[in-house]
This record gives sequence, C-alpha cells and structure tokens, in this order.
Amino acid sequence: MLPMASLPVGTVTFLFSDIEGSTRLLQKLGDRYGELVSKHRRVIRESATDAGGTEIDAQGDALFFSFPRARDAVRGALAAQLGLGAERWPGESEVKVRMGLHTGEPTLGEEGYLGLDVVRGARIASAAHGGQVLVSETTRALLPAELPGGAEIIDLGQHSLKDLERAERLFQIVAPGLRSDFPPPRADPTGGHKEDLERRIDEFVNRGLSSVFERFDLEKMESGRWLLRRRDGRTG
Repeated sequence: MLPMASLPVGTVTFLFSDIEGSTRLLQKLGDRYGELVSKHRRVIRESATDAGGTEIDAQGDALFFSFPRARDAVRGALAAQLGLGAERWPGESEVKVRMGLHTGEPTLGEEGYLGLDVVRGARIASAAHGGQVLVSETTRALLPAELPGGAEIIDLGQHSLKDLERAERLFQIVAPGLRSDFPPPRADPTGGHKEDLERRIDEFVNRGLSSVFERFDLEKMESGRWLLRRRDGRTG
C-alpha cells in the first residue's frame, strides 16, 4: 500500500478494471490462471503508470488507479486495452477486461480514497463489457476535443447504477485497433421503469376495452351511420 501522502489529491480521475468471465477462465486454466492474472496485471500497470497513473489497490483480477488528469486516464486505459489485445495468454485464452473512468474530489482517509466518487467509478466499470472503456459525464467534460490515439467518444445515454440514486450519463471511448460494437451497458437505462409501467397500463386498458366490446356488434345503417348493438338485442 502506498503512503497516503503520495496519492493525488483534489480533482482526480479513477480507473477501475477487472477481467470479464474470470470464473470461467479459472475453471478452464486451473493452476495456470495465476499466470494469466500476473501477465494481465503487468500490462495494465505498465500502461497506467506510463500515462501518469498511481496504483491504489489490486484485488484478484481487479485493479484501481488514480490520475491527476482525465486525458491521462484515457490514454492509460486505451494503451492497456491495446496491450492486452496483443498478448498471448495461457491455454490460448481470450482475456477481456472491462474498464470504467470517473472524475471527482474524493476524501483521502487512512486507508485510501473514500466517498461516492469511488463507488461511482467502480459501478461504471461494472457496467462495461470486456474490452470496453466507459467514462462518466464528469470525465467526459474534462477531456479535450482531440483524444490520444485518434480515439472518439460515443454517448450511450443515461443509466441507473447499482445502489446510486443519481443516474449517470455514460460514454464509450472507441479507438483504432479496439472493438467498438458492444451491447448496451450492463445497467438500467433511466426511465426504463416508467416505460415498463406505461406499457403495463396500456395492456391493462386494452384488455379492458377488448372485454367490453366483445359484448357488442358494430352495424352500419343505410344512412351511413354506425350502430353499436349489444348481442342481447339492445342498442348502446
């Protein structure tokens, strides 16, 4: 663990990462899984530190870095993804790492960074797919118009993150040499609950109307007007 005095303070950008499908890889590789994790850590550490990042924590296949500048965090994340894609892995495995970036002003406690910004960064990483880099709206606002390596930003819209009340607008970083066609983030789009409620209300109303009109026949009169006639002979 680094001394707390050496950690960046003030406005910092967090980079969280972890391997997608780690349990499956562990079952496949057995004892060789440790070799895979070590190699994966080396690639990400070299890329992140070369971009100015400071390693905060490492647990299993998850890594946590902080950067003084958002652009450096993006540079480190992209370099790491390219490096991971160029590696040969034990058992010819395919290693896909999801990454999330978020910028905030966390509190520095005795054991490291504290606060909702840390949680938000971790949740954004959890919403990503393997090989994907997601960034928060705060991080996006701090990035320059021209990103390193010809990278671009795609707006993925508002999403609700686990345990967080405020929804987050998520953006995807795409760059040459990296996959860009991912499913929607692994989070609930904002408004999803409202749309589902409206759909269920419409279905309920339509069922009610259908049951009502099953008791009627619609008959066209000689005058051209329509008559709604109940099947018991009465008109309505």
